[in-house]
Amino acid sequence: MPDNEQTPLTNDNFTSNDVKIKNHKTTHDGYFKIDQYTLTHKKHDGDWCQPLVREVFERGHAVAVLLYDPDIDHLVFIEQFRIGAFAALNSPWFKDKHQSPWLIECVAGIIENGESPEDVARRECIEEANCQVTDLIPISHHFASPGGTTESIFVYCGRIDASNAKGIYGLEHEGEDIRVISVPTKTAFEWLDQGRFNNAMTLIAMQWFKLNHARLKKIWF
Repeated sequence: MPDNEQTPLTNDNFTSNDVKIKNHKTTHDGYFKIDQYTLTHKKHDGDWCQPLVREVFERGHAVAVLLYDPDIDHLVFIEQFRIGAFAALNSPWFKDKHQSPWLIECVAGIIENGESPEDVARRECIEEANCQVTDLIPISHHFASPGGTTESIFVYCGRIDASNAKGIYGLEHEGEDIRVISVPTKTAFEWLDQGRFNNAMTLIAMQWFKLNHARLKKIWF
């Protein structure tokens, strides 16, 4: 995929015109928002389905950045507490007591009004990791969990100077407590193979990076 293109979120068989909204209302408006839809949609046989009632988590749209320094061949991640992971770990599907709600992730943030994804990428890298991005390469634009949320994520690889990447950052008024972790690429690949990355945006970024590592070192040399 060319560096200036994103994977399209499209399907040639159906469009949004194949959905009829009968009712739409907001059922919760707090830290996050939940909307309820009553709808019908066209089926694969050409008919229309019976009315469905679905709740949608209005999360907004996000940007994630995998930080890479080709000069010292290091990747930079962040570690922070995630309430969703904490709640999930209480389920019987997580029997490993060593699992933690503090996740190792890419830098990430929500797109605010008036911002482009690239604006958010550069802003969040400074806010969360104290790293200035000099180049950005798009990796993907994907739905986070389309069965229940509107959120989509623009994922990038960003070139940085990781020689002094360390410390604790984040916005205090947002309750952020973010630790910066800089590791050799070899270590990050070992973490990938060991399953240490357990969130989708970081897994997607790391799988792409593993496939494109040699190419990146050439174009960013």
